Amino acid sequence: MTVGRDLRSRIAYTTACVSEFARRKNISAQTAYIYMADHGGIQFLKEHYDIEHTLSFEDAIDDLDAICAQNGGEL
Repeated sequence: MTVGRDLRSRIAYTTACVSEFARRKNISAQTAYIYMADHGGIQFLKEHYDIEHTLSFEDAIDDLDAICAQNGGEL
């Protein structure tokens, strides 16, 4: 896999997670991204992409919800 292809995959996965998180919480994707960035969710996806992208979106969103809550998020 080339570096460009890997980066595109990571961006696509992060975008999908933000969209699914927004859908679950009934908020806009922009609000979801800001919330996740402020509470460690985006960083978590960057650091744990290799594992998280093998999970179902439901499990990944559960993980993001837990990480954000641990970092002060209250959605």
